Amino acid sequence: MKSDLKILLQDQRADALWVTGPAQHNPAMFYLTGGGHMTQADVIMRPGEDDILCHAPMERDEAAKTGLKTLNYSKYPLKERLKTAEGDRLVAHALLYKHIFEEIGLTQGKVILYGKTDAGKMHSTVTKLQEMLPGLSFHGDMEDAVLLQAMATKDSHEIDRIRKMGRVVTEVASRLVEFLTSHLAVYEILMKSDGIPLQIADIKAQIDLWLAELGAENPEGTIFAIGRDAGVPHSSGNPNDPLALGQTIVFDIFPCEKGGGYYYDFTRTWCLGYAPEEAQALYDQVHTVYHQVVSELQTGLNAAHYQERTCELFEAMGHTTVRQDPAVESGYVHSLGHGLGLHVHEKPWFSQKDDPSNTLVPGSVFTIEPGLYYPDQGMGVRLEDTYYITEAGQFEKIVDFPMTLCLPINRKLR
Repeated sequence: MKSDLKILLQDQRADALWVTGPAQHNPAMFYLTGGGHMTQADVIMRPGEDDILCHAPMERDEAAKTGLKTLNYSKYPLKERLKTAEGDRLVAHALLYKHIFEEIGLTQGKVILYGKTDAGKMHSTVTKLQEMLPGLSFHGDMEDAVLLQAMATKDSHEIDRIRKMGRVVTEVASRLVEFLTSHLAVYEILMKSDGIPLQIADIKAQIDLWLAELGAENPEGTIFAIGRDAGVPHSSGNPNDPLALGQTIVFDIFPCEKGGGYYYDFTRTWCLGYAPEEAQALYDQVHTVYHQVVSELQTGLNAAHYQERTCELFEAMGHTTVRQDPAVESGYVHSLGHGLGLHVHEKPWFSQKDDPSNTLVPGSVFTIEPGLYYPDQGMGVRLEDTYYITEAGQFEKIVDFPMTLCLPINRKLR
């Protein structure tokens, strides 16, 4: 949790955490500031010190709302920095951070850097800043041992926000079922009232509209893939594909709060009108594995234990898994799940069995999403819900929604 951040910094023998970039759609900055309209900001966190939020003068009121101690960039005017830098904008930009770090007394030690910004410019700036303040060293958190480790457990307020997004998602799913089943099929294709086939692009437009109406954003897009594309786990679907009866559709939706806050992740697989025997059999196997794994969930185990268990179950059914062949493209080809929060994918990682920090503990929020994929057979199936572990150690699904393969469709002949 956020309260663990400074302890985690000390555990990594780091003297500061530096987060840069906008406050929106920037998970690290959102986590520390709560978001808001700041197009560029810097937060510097140090053990034993107040956190410092550096901000632009036009965004001083937004910065003040965070409750953090603030420092206005205008204290170090660009005109003066350019004069000192003899017109070199890189030097002038690095001077801004040199002045800030000197002002707060941070000129020695290890600094861990996070945030979203232009990689090339930031690399050049940090390299130049390193020359100006040789007592500092700047590092990425390659082991996810600080910020993502703190994010790996959520408090009740964070759970409430994720649950609210879950309700948005299931409302959209309900509307989508109603929308799909309201269309008639003509010769196995869903048709709009004007006689034109209903396409995936039409579906995604409706989803984005509903999400906006419900106060959510969809920055990562939506997976709505049919037939062969359903057999490729992260195929988002061809916008021009018509919706045909009897083909598997993987619908995976993962929107976030407006402004880039907390996400929810959810997947269902549908067949319109009817399911061919082979699609039903594949669905039944995924459904069985999903419920078996959920029934075995325990606190104190590494999340990767359940990836191994999922592979074991699918292999017993005759499917090739990623455990047997990391390059497999048919069968069970991905991880069972992942953590969820201000990122769509975060700790705990289900694919890192040698990392003890991926243990499932109270406050963990994660997805369970087994799937089977056979693109050469024109089908794929995935089922996904998001779970969390209560303070009492109970596993709870954040929101519920029916797992129904076939959606009824009315048909007519021309």
